[in-house]
Amino acid sequence: MSLITLTDPRSPAAEAFQSLRTNIEFAGLERTLRSLLVTCADPDTDKSQALANLAVVMAQAGDRVLVVDGDLRRPQQHAIFELSNNRGLTDWLKDGGAPLLQETSVSGLRVLTSGALPPNPVALLSSNRLAELLSTLQGEAQYILCDAPPVLAVTDAALWAGKVDGVLLVVNAGRTKREQAKRARDVLEKVRAHVVGAVLVNAEEDTAAAGRYGV
Repeated sequence: MSLITLTDPRSPAAEAFQSLRTNIEFAGLERTLRSLLVTCADPDTDKSQALANLAVVMAQAGDRVLVVDGDLRRPQQHAIFELSNNRGLTDWLKDGGAPLLQETSVSGLRVLTSGALPPNPVALLSSNRLAELLSTLQGEAQYILCDAPPVLAVTDAALWAGKVDGVLLVVNAGRTKREQAKRARDVLEKVRAHVVGAVLVNAEEDTAAAGRYGV
């Protein structure tokens, strides 16, 4: 998998992620946004690539960034960053110890991969250890970006949403239906998640408006 922010940093898509980073930075002036969940409404939206590209531009701007792959159904971050996934989040949630943070080729950016997929992700994520993990990681980075499955597919994202400072909802141009996006936001609001904004991906270049950040 390729990261547009690394392979073509001057492209409109890469510039869109720069704009997204700037908007998050300004949003953080009003309310703490150190931990962010990135999710989507439907399974056809590639929120994992969006998260990874956002993490890259944040690190390139000089921030210390941690990516946590909390998608225990279809994890992608280890593949995107070409890392081992023998151990990761699931191991920490079960056994504790020091979280296995892996370095990437991008300075300042580390990843906690998913680890082996558990038979019951909801049970694992429902424990108090998830909040404990995020608290432990606070001292490791300025931003923690958490990947989660689609909101409408399983309950995992809702479990994550109550533990982080904010949520970014990724919307696929021409694919995600308006009703799906609205339902996803309603689910997040029911768990009192702070929905920071929406990120439009795969938009036509002349209408992309640099990532379309905001709700």
